Amino acid sequence: MLETIQKYIPRNLYCERIRPLIGTHIIKVLTGHRRAGKSYVLYQLMDEIKKSETGANIIYVNTELAEFRHIKTDLELYDFIASRLTTGQKNFVFVDEIQDIANFENAIRSLYAEEKSDIYLTGSNAHLLSGELTTYLAGRYIQFQIHPLGYQEFLTFYNLENTAETLRKYFRIGGMPYLASLPVDNEHLGREYLKNVYESILLRDVVIRENIRNVRFLENLANYLADNTGSLVSANNISKYLKNQKIKIPVQTVISYLSALEKSFIVCKVSRAEVKGFKIFEIGEKYYFEDIGMRNILAQNPPALDMAKLVENAVYLFLEQRGFKIFVGKDGDKEIDFIALKDGTKIYVQTALRISDKATYLREFGNLENIPDNFPKYVVTLEDDFNTVTSKGIICMGLKEFLVMDI
Repeated sequence: MLETIQKYIPRNLYCERIRPLIGTHIIKVLTGHRRAGKSYVLYQLMDEIKKSETGANIIYVNTELAEFRHIKTDLELYDFIASRLTTGQKNFVFVDEIQDIANFENAIRSLYAEEKSDIYLTGSNAHLLSGELTTYLAGRYIQFQIHPLGYQEFLTFYNLENTAETLRKYFRIGGMPYLASLPVDNEHLGREYLKNVYESILLRDVVIRENIRNVRFLENLANYLADNTGSLVSANNISKYLKNQKIKIPVQTVISYLSALEKSFIVCKVSRAEVKGFKIFEIGEKYYFEDIGMRNILAQNPPALDMAKLVENAVYLFLEQRGFKIFVGKDGDKEIDFIALKDGTKIYVQTALRISDKATYLREFGNLENIPDNFPKYVVTLEDDFNTVTSKGIICMGLKEFLVMDI
C-alpha cells in the first residue's frame, strides 16, 4: 500500500466529478497535457480513498519515476500489479502516464475482467489513449480531462485576491500549477519552465508519437496558432498562405499537424455552428490554447498587445473546464464568440476589451439580441465598471467576475 502522498493543493473541480465513481466497476481515465496536474489529482483521490476505505490496498505506478522504469510492456505491468493484489481488501490501481507502456491496454483489459481492483489511469496523448481504450475497452471506461489552472484555481494556488492586477498576472503566466511554487516575482524563470514543458510535449507527445517529419513546420504552425488565437483558421488557407511564400505544404499535411497539436492537448479546436438550426460547419474553425502562458511563449507579441485574444482564450478555458461543449456561433454574417452547451441548456457569450463606443455596443449586444430564445446571454469585458442588464435580458459583466461564476 502506498504510504507517502505528496503535498498538494486540492483541485475539487475535478475530484467532485470523479468521486461518485470511486469503487465502481468502470475505469477512470484522466487525460491532459504534461504537467497540467493529473498526478496531483491522483494523489488527492488516493488520500480520499485512504480516509473512506479502511485497509484499502493502493497500488501506484508512475512511469516517469526511476523505480518503475523496469515496467515497459503490458506483461510487466500486469505482473507487477497482480503480484500486489490482496484478497479480503479493496484494491485500487493507479497508473500515471500509462501511454509510456507498450500495449498497456492488454494488461488493463485483463485486470478489468478479473474484477479485483478499481482502476485509475492518466495519459498525455488523446489519440493514443482514445484509440487503444476505445478498441479494447469500449464501454468500460470514462474519461476526465484535467486542465491547467483556471482563473479561480489560480487565485487559490497563489493566494491572491481577485483584482485587475491579479488578472493581468494570470494573462502573463497562465495556469501551469508548478509555477505557483517558483519565486513569486521571477516571471523570467517561469517562462523558461514553460519553454521546457512545451518542448517536452512537442518532442514526446507530438514529434515521436505522431511520427512528425517536418519539425520546423510543426513549430511554425504552433507559432501561427498563437498569433491567430481566436481567429478563423482552415488548412486550405494555411496551405495557400505558405504557397504564396514559396513553401509547398500539402493541405493534408497541414490537417495532420493541426490534429497532432490538438491530440497532445497543446491547442483545442472549436468548430462553427449555425445559431438557428445548429448546422455544424466542416470548414473554418478557431483554435485556443490549453494554457495561456504557453501560448504567450510562442506568440510574436507580448501579452499586453494581445489582450483581446487573451480575454477570448480565458473565457474559452472557463467554459471548457466547467464541462461545456463549445462552438463558435454563426448567424448569417454575424458571429457569436461562444455557444456553450451542457445538460440540455446553453449559454451565449460575446467578449470585448471594452464597450467604449456605439459601434462596439451595437455589435456585441446586437448580435445577441437577434437570437430568438431565452437562454442566458453574456457580454464579457475588461471594463469592471460596465455592468448592466439590457431590456432584452443580456448581461454585461467584467471578466474577472465572469471567470469566478458558479455556472
